[in-house]
Amino acid sequence: MPMVIDYIDKIAREKQRDVLYLEFRHPPGANADDDKGNLFFDYRQCEIRETLLQWFEENHIAVRPCGPFAQEGLLESYRGQLYLDMPFDKSNPDYQKIENLLENEDGSPKFPEVGFFYVKLKDAMKNAHHDEPGYWENMDW
Repeated sequence: MPMVIDYIDKIAREKQRDVLYLEFRHPPGANADDDKGNLFFDYRQCEIRETLLQWFEENHIAVRPCGPFAQEGLLESYRGQLYLDMPFDKSNPDYQKIENLLENEDGSPKFPEVGFFYVKLKDAMKNAHHDEPGYWENMDW
């Protein structure tokens, strides 16, 4: 059954705060023949994504599917992105757990196939017009 997946910037506007999310991609060198990069990435085959989903569940951290930052005139397929339902707050113990899970002490990623990002509300507000009734339905694709 189809499901509606909100773009991460829409979630930021709904929450009225900065938001965190994860993106998944091929490990470096895993798909050297694919000149399209992650265009054909199948998140359902991504083991680290499944491992992280289990970890989030075990640690009672709410996540939900999300799309990337919306871009006008570009419609992307879902590639496994996950919104992390917590504020970007380095003093938050749950945030610290996630940061320790995903990043080395120097801030570099532990898992090169996982991107750990946050979207500032002020940037998300640049797309506020996307929330107007009928905006997406009336796009001239």
